[in-house]
Amino acid sequence: MNTALQTPAAAPGSLDRYIVSTPDVLGGKPRIAGHRIAVTHIKAWKLARGMTEAEIAEAFDLPLPAIYAAMAYYYEHKADIDAQDSQEAALIADTAQRHPSQLRDKLDSSRNG
Repeated sequence: MNTALQTPAAAPGSLDRYIVSTPDVLGGKPRIAGHRIAVTHIKAWKLARGMTEAEIAEAFDLPLPAIYAAMAYYYEHKADIDAQDSQEAALIADTAQRHPSQLRDKLDSSRNG
């Protein structure tokens, strides 16, 4: 008997089986269930680094269907995920510019001195 308080089980083939989002893990970013690997990480390894789904699954000990689910999730939410990635990249660049690395300065001065 299913009540309004119960969550129905994910249908076979459903992305919900592999992709979850919880506020206390990775700031709520969608991720592979049971892991701290975000959909955006899978996207970057696949699209920016050119890794195949099988290579990603093997490198990070993930089920291959989870990698396909992550990419499907990405394409279903592409605009939102890309916008969030752009905002984070801009924040990182701004922070790096406002707070230069003291270690980098020391390394550079030791190479030149």
